[in-house]
Amino acid sequence: MKDYTFEQAKKIMFDKLGDYKIMALASCVDNYPMVRNVSCIFYNEKIYFKTDKNFRKTQQLFKNDQVALCFNGVQVEGKAVNKGLVVDEPGRVFEKKYQEYLWQSYNAYSHVDTEILIEVEPKFVEIWDEDEDRNAFQLFIDFVDQSVEYKPYD
Repeated sequence: MKDYTFEQAKKIMFDKLGDYKIMALASCVDNYPMVRNVSCIFYNEKIYFKTDKNFRKTQQLFKNDQVALCFNGVQVEGKAVNKGLVVDEPGRVFEKKYQEYLWQSYNAYSHVDTEILIEVEPKFVEIWDEDEDRNAFQLFIDFVDQSVEYKPYD
């Protein structure tokens, strides 16, 4: 059994995600689930992506802000918050990082008047991984309680 502090577990999560990833975004309205890929940027210990305010997925987020995002063994559950137009973010942090990491997408899909910034603050995270001896385990990170559970998987 390994003991991780909340801060150590959070670092593992953000190290696995890096600066950006294409993540699967799951949402559900009226018992109708949807999943699609979104280009995510990580900063301020949160997940950010942009989307057109007129897209179906965005309309779904307006009706139910509870979402899950997944990439390669890291599943994040949280609340999606509309932060307004991408270009109105103070310091335009997202826009700068998006241009740096995802410049092709930035150039192809930057519609100033309809692109909104969505912020997802992690509430609960499940990580599937292996240790140095190839022993599988799960790491459950509760951001609300700031607690961590390590569970070997056999």
